[in-house]
Amino acid sequence: MRRRVLLATISAVAAAVILLGVPLGIFGARYVIDIEHQRLSDRLDRLVSSVQNAQDADRAISETAMERAVSGREGDIEAHVSVIMPDGTLVEAGTRVDGPTIEVATQTASQASVTLTISSWAARIRAVLVVALVVVAGVIAFGAGVAIAVWQANRLSAPLLYLAASAEQIAGGQVRPRLEPSGVEEIDLVAAELSRTSDRLAARLAAERQFTSDASHQLRTPLTALTMRLEEIQAASSEPEVQEEARISLEQVERLVTVVDDLLAASRRSQGGTTEPVRLRDVLVQQEEEWRPTFEQVGRRLVIDVPADQRVLATPGALAQVIATLLENSLRHGGGTTTVRSRPSGTTGAVRVEVADEGAGVPDAIAGKIFERGMTSGKGTGLGLALARDLAQADGGRLELAQRRPAVFALFLAGVPKTLDPHVVLPPGTTISSHGRRGRRRM
Repeated sequence: MRRRVLLATISAVAAAVILLGVPLGIFGARYVIDIEHQRLSDRLDRLVSSVQNAQDADRAISETAMERAVSGREGDIEAHVSVIMPDGTLVEAGTRVDGPTIEVATQTASQASVTLTISSWAARIRAVLVVALVVVAGVIAFGAGVAIAVWQANRLSAPLLYLAASAEQIAGGQVRPRLEPSGVEEIDLVAAELSRTSDRLAARLAAERQFTSDASHQLRTPLTALTMRLEEIQAASSEPEVQEEARISLEQVERLVTVVDDLLAASRRSQGGTTEPVRLRDVLVQQEEEWRPTFEQVGRRLVIDVPADQRVLATPGALAQVIATLLENSLRHGGGTTTVRSRPSGTTGAVRVEVADEGAGVPDAIAGKIFERGMTSGKGTGLGLALARDLAQADGGRLELAQRRPAVFALFLAGVPKTLDPHVVLPPGTTISSHGRRGRRRM
């Protein structure tokens, strides 16, 4: 929009300058030529009057009158004066003019011919100066128009920019930002509707969070009772088969309790988290410090290849959990060196984070369902990748199996827009102002 406003305003200013400047320049040039012609005619009239007076008094033409006709008034162009008396006598004054000329001539009542001639080049130079003045004025007007266009474009685009930032936060799980009135009615209407949507979304998230908490509590109670009952059966029975079945049942119940806890934690993170600019390398280095000893214990390497200044929009805790899940999956099911690398994805500023190893890869039988809950090769609960995918989606990203053999998992995250100031617009708990890039921390 900013570019369109700039182009439209600049085009209007350019059209106005051209439509007014061109006729004004032409009129100014013609006006200068006409003024010089008029001044020359006035000098001719004064000289004719002096020549007629000299003829009436039967005396010679005054040299003073001739010199006055040559030089004229202040600012006049020097002229060549020629007077032919009735008897053929020629009286001249001034320098003869070569090249293009402007000439005026007339006769006195006594039939004396009087002629004044000036160079047209001098008049044209003055006309060119007038045209140049018009051009300079046009350039100044155009520059002023461009400055006004930039100011107006910024005034209109700034509230839209911050409106987009607020929408980005809401899409990432942040439901607290508010936009101050921008003074533009249409933009304020959109901001008001976005604010109402944010309130409705916050209410729904709160209801879902409460439901998840209640459901988790209701599930834990019977599971705890079932655990106690199985422990009693195991302790009371002396038969090995019964004890073994009780032990297996206890393991299943404990696994179910773990699943409930994981689901509750993931729900809280996805519903209550907020996206913010995150330096990707900081998160990966922290994960590397945690997982490197484990990889070294089994004789494997963990390599991090990520630019130091690469930023993404994500919830730090959720992003760390997704990376940890992928590293754990590579440790359990992969082989060789595990490499974590990142690179730009597409033209929208998105970032692609890849976790790859040198193992046998993902079996074809489960490759298409690897992110489904409960899908496992037998070495886990089958919930890790499903939860990681949900966490990535909650931050506006996505998690995919990019390659089966060797296994390459790709995590796509939104990049930080270059047009935004990430330290002001996107931190959680701020009030976004459309009048400038500043925020106030809410307590």
